[in-house]
Amino acid sequence: MDCTREYCVRDISLAPEGEKKIDWVSRFMPVLQSIGRDFEGRKPFKGVRIAATLHLEMKTAFLLLTLKAGGAEVSAAASNPLSTQDDVVAALAKNGVKVYAIRGENREEYYEFMHRALDIEPNVIIDDGADMISTLMREREELVENVWGASEETTTGVVRLRAMEREGLLKFPVIAVNDSLTKYLFDNRYGTGQSTWDGIMRSTNLLIAGKNVVVVGYGWCGRGIAMRAKGLGATVTVVEVDPIRALEARMDGFNVTNMLDAAKIGDIFITATGDVNCIRREHFEVMKDGVILANSGHFDVEISKPDLEALAVEISRPRPNVTEYRMADGRRLYLLAEGRLVNLAAADGHPAEIMDMSFALQAKAAEYIMENRGKLEPRVYVLPREIDERVARIKLEAMGVRIEELTEEQRRYLGSWEHGT
Repeated sequence: MDCTREYCVRDISLAPEGEKKIDWVSRFMPVLQSIGRDFEGRKPFKGVRIAATLHLEMKTAFLLLTLKAGGAEVSAAASNPLSTQDDVVAALAKNGVKVYAIRGENREEYYEFMHRALDIEPNVIIDDGADMISTLMREREELVENVWGASEETTTGVVRLRAMEREGLLKFPVIAVNDSLTKYLFDNRYGTGQSTWDGIMRSTNLLIAGKNVVVVGYGWCGRGIAMRAKGLGATVTVVEVDPIRALEARMDGFNVTNMLDAAKIGDIFITATGDVNCIRREHFEVMKDGVILANSGHFDVEISKPDLEALAVEISRPRPNVTEYRMADGRRLYLLAEGRLVNLAAADGHPAEIMDMSFALQAKAAEYIMENRGKLEPRVYVLPREIDERVARIKLEAMGVRIEELTEEQRRYLGSWEHGT
């Protein structure tokens, strides 16, 4: 481990390989490139301190370097112990980001590194899961007065932050980047859909076609996972507690049932709910031999690992990122990536073209917070629609897509009420 006051990484000599990775993904992130050029010219963050807790991989690294190019002092820690890429973290350290993260770090190290990232006394926080914000509120309250605002990347994090707002505990404004259209319609659906299956297939090297896949949760992430499973030739069953989402899943052509019935038929189970113990003891007890269990939610609580461990008579690791739990009756259940989000713990996360939009929103959210400091109340906000549309337009231009424009007559018609039958 290489540690100084400015960074703590596994091996700083890995930086050249990390720089190659960052350079590669940056070529496919035209929206963030455009914002980066603007930031580099204007230096809007000169004198601003930004602390981030994110999945520290190559696309996130490009975001952090974009903020630094805009003049910010940037620090970072990991938002998940298994999603850190050690060569990328080394590259960030070499390029002046104060970064503290090691793949596989334990819980104590996780929070120690988060505190070190907070030591810069940030003006802006960029969070993924709300761990940095909650840690600051519980343990570093002396820093609150420095914070102008924060942004949050995930559904799980937004849920936590809205709970804090309801309880009157939120002390500064937070931008729910997750709730922007160019985030959840694309990142959650197409990004999670593709990257989840990338993680599962890398871990298992098994065929998806012909298998019974159970998707637990039919939010935007679940929709993407189910859609890609269908495209890979699987028979898909959705488990959902929301009657409207369940109805939508059925009309999208998927089987819908409860968890106990689904547990009896599934070959591959994927959770994407943001809730706890969605798959637990009574479900494990009726599963077939050889099932694959994977999670795409932010925290490793959706599949009950304590129940698996209590039921197992033997636990082994037949492959990287695969844990085998052998039951007393001889059945074997396989948990991927220790129940952590499989797309990042066992693969490279979302495609660069998808994260281009999400991280463009994060960059613009940081600027929005800075420009509106002192004007926003301590609650959860969504970015203005015009920022969403600007990101979409840049993306379309990069894809070579031209869209229609309203004529003046059409604008007037849409703004009028006089015309009738």
